[in-house]
Amino acid sequence: MLHIVAKPCQADLVTQLQSHHHCTGTQCWQHLFEEKRTFVLFLNEHKLLISTSLVPLCFYVFVCGKIGPVDTAEFMNASSQGKVKVIEMYLADGGNPNAQDELKRTALHRASLEGHTAAVQMLLEKGADINLKDQLGSRAIHCACRGGSLEVVKALTNKEADLNVRDKLNSTPLHVATRTGHTAIVEYLLSSGAKINSRDREGDTALHDAVRLNRYKIVKLLIAAEADTKIKNHSHKMGRKLVFLDHFFNVKETSYKVDVLR
Repeated sequence: MLHIVAKPCQADLVTQLQSHHHCTGTQCWQHLFEEKRTFVLFLNEHKLLISTSLVPLCFYVFVCGKIGPVDTAEFMNASSQGKVKVIEMYLADGGNPNAQDELKRTALHRASLEGHTAAVQMLLEKGADINLKDQLGSRAIHCACRGGSLEVVKALTNKEADLNVRDKLNSTPLHVATRTGHTAIVEYLLSSGAKINSRDREGDTALHDAVRLNRYKIVKLLIAAEADTKIKNHSHKMGRKLVFLDHFFNVKETSYKVDVLR
């Protein structure tokens, strides 16, 4: 039985809890108990007095926001938000870890982009395909490089993610990390075997991108790693020439890039 002193706005929650009072087993809620303190604070704040037998069910409602199985849309949103427990419940009920949204992104794409390492690791352990492509041909490793989480990039690399895989623009993870300015990821990719002189659809290498976008630290990293400064893109521009053109128009900000190339 539910003993409760509640505000009128809590009526819907009370009705839900009472109508599902038979769901009182504790085994299926064990993985939620680490948030017990937060749940207790919630009860105190709203002056809710709940019988012991109903605590597991109420806790489920508190964490998941509903009663019943987690659907695919909730699973995808949970992946974007790093809600590991919701992800776990969806998968435990037989949910597809490789479900895709309208842009063909999987939960792994979403979690990788947002930098949720724990969610990424769980998805990989539960069978998420590291090689699935979204609508733009991006894999999870592209998303991780775009999002900027080095830990996620490492987690994917540990599961043998291809560091030289290409999207529809023929961009590699190194291109993506360079464009988004994630220096630590660029350094990690270079040390992990990423091909430094790969060219995208425009013929640009990571060095072309770094110079064009004024990623000064990345330019220095690429040169130190022996990037080829003489490769021409489809506009017949070399990385070396771009640096000097940039220097001509903006001496103060790019002078040390030129020094590196001398």
